[in-house]
Amino acid sequence: MIAALAGRVDSAGADHAVIDVNGVGYLVFASGRTLARLPEAGGSAKLLIETHVREDHIHLYGFADAGERDWFRLLTTVQGVGARTAMAILSALAPEDLTLAVAAQDKAVLTRADGVGPKLATRIVTELRDRAGNLALGAGREAKSRSGPAPETRAAEQAVSALVNLQYSQGEAFGAVNRAVQKLGAEAPVDALIKAALKELAS
Repeated sequence: MIAALAGRVDSAGADHAVIDVNGVGYLVFASGRTLARLPEAGGSAKLLIETHVREDHIHLYGFADAGERDWFRLLTTVQGVGARTAMAILSALAPEDLTLAVAAQDKAVLTRADGVGPKLATRIVTELRDRAGNLALGAGREAKSRSGPAPETRAAEQAVSALVNLQYSQGEAFGAVNRAVQKLGAEAPVDALIKAALKELAS
């Protein structure tokens, strides 16, 4: 199973790139966001890879970062969301924006993606609401482990935990705290975030 590719960009199209690894060209499907981050032909690139094996084909899907790959995996667990639809969603929304959209149950944002109508958007936000919160918090903890403790991240996590203890779902808590952070700033203390998030949930 291919998990990552590091090589030279041979060429790129609207929804794919060819990565030359020691003379072997791998066709990799990718979102517009990932393709935009690739260098021009001849430049070095490394992509995380999700391999889909079917009876009639083997497709490689590439991602510039783990957040996008994790969202791809999550999206494709929803009935009606195949790999191409997941890529269309990731082309329309960055992972952090997608997290906020799902946590806030913002179906309209998801319909910006090609192939996503109101019914599918509703299914996505309904099925992934709680799981999106867990995914985002996991990403925050991973970032902290790489770059050291971040007070604003700890405050947000503590605020989410407090709301969950008040019987709000993980998705509701995460969305409310994120909106509170946007209003109060990343340096806001835990108690202020909790108060602001509760107002968001009551509105």
